[in-house]
Amino acid sequence: METIIGKEFPKKVIPLIDKAKSSIKIIVFDWRFHDKDMASSIQLFNQSIIRAARRGVKIQVLTNNENIAQLLKNFGIEVRVLHSKKLVHAKLMIIDDYFFILGSHNYSFNAFENNLEVSLILDNHKELKLLIDYFNMLWQS
Repeated sequence: METIIGKEFPKKVIPLIDKAKSSIKIIVFDWRFHDKDMASSIQLFNQSIIRAARRGVKIQVLTNNENIAQLLKNFGIEVRVLHSKKLVHAKLMIIDDYFFILGSHNYSFNAFENNLEVSLILDNHKELKLLIDYFNMLWQS
């Protein structure tokens, strides 16, 4: 287990994304792009996701936001917008069905630079199957 505090998120998660071989499953409440500052932490993170999609990693994203869904689809990423009475507030990334990142970080400049955030990286943890099942249940709904 590895703890991610505040600004560490991109530094610790981008290398995992860059090593992904087959799949990345994401549930996220808020995801932002800042095209005006390509060197910002959020854009470096976004670029790593786009690189993974371009090299053939299957990326599936569940979100509440129609705008981000369309933007991600433009990069060849599978996206489903959850239409539910309940708000999807989870922040979960599962890489190659082995690593998972779970915590408070949205994918935004504020989450990566300004907010007080904490997340965890776990590998092959006993809860992994439950989280994969949770993702698949939401994906199918």
